Amino acid sequence: MATETFDYVIVGSGSAGSVLADRLSADGRHTVQVLEFGGSDRSVLIQMPAALSIPMNMPKYNWGFETEPEPGLGGRRLVCPRGKVIGGSSSVNGMVYVRGNPHDFDRWEEEGAAGWGYRHVLPYFQRAESRREGGDTYRGASGPLATQYGKAENPLYNVFVDAAKQAGYPATADINGAQQDGFGRMDMTVKDGVRWSAANAYLKPALKRANLSLVTHALVSQILFEGRQAVGVRYERDGVAHEARARREVILAAGPINSPKLLKLSGIGPASELRLLGIEVRADRPGVGENLQDHLEFYFQMACTQPITLYSSTGLIPRGLVGAQWLFTRTGLGASNHFETCGFIRSRAGIRYPDIQYHFIPLAVTYDGKGLASEHGFQAHVGPMRSKSRGWVRLRSRDPKDHPRIFFNYLGHEDDIAEMRACVRLTREIFAQAAFDPYRGREIQPGADVTSDDAIDAFIREKVESAFHPSCSCRMGEADDPMAVVTPDTKVIGVEGLRVVDSSIMPSVTTGNLNAPTIMIGEKAADIILGKPPLAASNAPYYTAPDWQTAQR
Repeated sequence: MATETFDYVIVGSGSAGSVLADRLSADGRHTVQVLEFGGSDRSVLIQMPAALSIPMNMPKYNWGFETEPEPGLGGRRLVCPRGKVIGGSSSVNGMVYVRGNPHDFDRWEEEGAAGWGYRHVLPYFQRAESRREGGDTYRGASGPLATQYGKAENPLYNVFVDAAKQAGYPATADINGAQQDGFGRMDMTVKDGVRWSAANAYLKPALKRANLSLVTHALVSQILFEGRQAVGVRYERDGVAHEARARREVILAAGPINSPKLLKLSGIGPASELRLLGIEVRADRPGVGENLQDHLEFYFQMACTQPITLYSSTGLIPRGLVGAQWLFTRTGLGASNHFETCGFIRSRAGIRYPDIQYHFIPLAVTYDGKGLASEHGFQAHVGPMRSKSRGWVRLRSRDPKDHPRIFFNYLGHEDDIAEMRACVRLTREIFAQAAFDPYRGREIQPGADVTSDDAIDAFIREKVESAFHPSCSCRMGEADDPMAVVTPDTKVIGVEGLRVVDSSIMPSVTTGNLNAPTIMIGEKAADIILGKPPLAASNAPYYTAPDWQTAQR
């Protein structure tokens, strides 16, 4: 068996793994190997922002996971796309840059993740970011990860914000700054018209160093141990078995589905589950694969009475012209993800900070690109941010090639259903405002007759989709917490020389899309792993609605 030895072995080249590859190899003192099951990202379909729905649905770039039948959704199985390519899910996602609400990270501290409060993580968000509009107390100006606003040339982007203001919600100058609450522009991870994935931002520049190596098409099957010490991993490539040994540490950055899977295949997890499959128990950690969380969303779609939407560009010839302009100039409609305005609101009085998110797009279309409306339209993607249902990731077998079983338990808590009803009613109210009068046609979805609780519930169970934000399946916590998997220094509890650094270690899901906080996790964990002092804590204030206890807006 071919064996090589490095200081650090990183499993996964996604949003966190690419960051670690860069930061751990930066000073040249340590050798680092990254193992990635996917391959190259050299495809127009990945690099052109407007093509975002295509690679996400291609077996070449997507692991192809799906859930178990979900009782709360009438037994439907939902797809759970995960990037199988360098850059991981940052190479197939919607390129939306949302850090989360500052309250999220202070909640992490309360949940046992000491040192991960907002004051601690804000400096790492800033270190990661290079914002085209410039840096400030909250934003970064010189990091590897490029962010920018879209041009918002379509008038409907600003109409959406104006309508929200008419409905009584605030506008915010920066949802990633002091005030997430309200409506405003949405950042995207795009640079010079190109998707700025973690691979483009971190991994590819770092691969110029002699002390960093990348192996693609490598399926990691097991973590290797000597006693309690992790010493490497076993992987298969082109039918040949290999070992990558680690002098210092093995770091799982395989994501919220594959990291718990690998831990369990290696004997770390709930003892009862492992014994049923004949896997020797190395560390009985009942929290591995549990606490799985996600965001659900639906599309609230309206017909548009004026021919100004992106529908004009969906025909074969217009799409060809958009593609040609992007290929030759990296400009035009191909250079945007088209999520250019957004909103964050509270579903009811008594909620301290936003628990509903909006993405607005001047087109009526499903995320997989297949359900294109047959007319001009616009839509808001809307869904709750902190659902109370919890799911799990469990092994199907001992075979590393088998996908694990995934169950989110969507709408498994009655409060989750109440939040979905609020999403329908509050969105309908925004679209009914005067700002939309010149543009508003019929309500395509849910439909104007969907008004009662029962009708809304039936619509939700049939139409709701995942926002593709799985997380929290190897959560951080205190060492004596039986359901914690890693301590706040990202070390796996019960063994030595092994860490998990990806969105699976979030104690609870953040308010928004997960790429930005996952990159932050990689940045902060890199300093922890290298033994560097943490960046100085920030004293930047952040917004809480003063009347949150008594008012919804």
